[in-house]
Amino acid sequence: MTKGHPASDAAADLVTGPVRIRVPASSANLGPGFDALGLALALHDVVTARVIEQVAGDASAPLVVECSGEGAGSVPLDASHLVYRAMAHGFESMGVALPGVGLACENAIPHGRGLGSSSAAIVAGLAAARALVQDGDERMPDDSLFGLAAELEGHPDNVAPATYGAFTVAYGEPGWFHAVRLDVDPRIAFVTFVPDTVLETRVARGLLPDLVPHGDAARNAGRAALMVAALTGRPDQLFAATEDLLHQQYRAEAMPDSARLVASLRADGFPAVVSGAGPTVLALVRHEDVPEVSSRGPSGWRAEQLDVDPYGVQVL
Repeated sequence: MTKGHPASDAAADLVTGPVRIRVPASSANLGPGFDALGLALALHDVVTARVIEQVAGDASAPLVVECSGEGAGSVPLDASHLVYRAMAHGFESMGVALPGVGLACENAIPHGRGLGSSSAAIVAGLAAARALVQDGDERMPDDSLFGLAAELEGHPDNVAPATYGAFTVAYGEPGWFHAVRLDVDPRIAFVTFVPDTVLETRVARGLLPDLVPHGDAARNAGRAALMVAALTGRPDQLFAATEDLLHQQYRAEAMPDSARLVASLRADGFPAVVSGAGPTVLALVRHEDVPEVSSRGPSGWRAEQLDVDPYGVQVL
């Protein structure tokens, strides 16, 4: 449920701009924490937004969208652009009439790879709308921004770290979403393996069964709880904590190379999971193991060590 504000005069509420918003990538699930656990990674999209004056005699709000980096040439540059749709939702929730908007999106987060590109776009759009309103922080505090983002995304696991940074545990209840932010043990290093292939989240979700064995669900609950302990102070428990029985095995047919890489790393004792809905693979290892682990990616995949982003979405 979105808690909005009474409609007001846009001209009295808007700042001059432009505003620059930076939002991190995110890796969700982290093995057993399906739709609940998420990690913010220091790979960022940057959105610059400004208000454009209405054209005389034209009642519609003008829009200019530019995109560079990931997704350039393939994402829409009209009102269906996800950042703009999130901005429109944000203005509405704050009770501000939708103004004309100019958007410039500098994208570093790969699209359709399990690193939270859609969540980053949603969080960036809401944060941009908030930054363009004089009292936006009061009308849309962080918890409200997160809740609105989770509504738009449909699940909270990626938008939580994109909003708050670090490691988050998110959950929903009728009418709203909540998240808890936790710091990550600095002894843990994170290596992503990003392929060229894309896997849409809706396709990956479509492979999940409606029912799973009770024993698998119980085992997964224990592993998810252990993951919280492992990431925040017991990295020696990461291998056991990253075991998953709820989603990765059912999605393997859609990303066989990812499944083989996870199995290969785990066979040698390295904690590894599918990042989000895939096909990116995430390894959670000791810093001294990064060189060896990074060399294990299939040909053509991009292996990169990424730091944890402790901040979440920021106005630059």
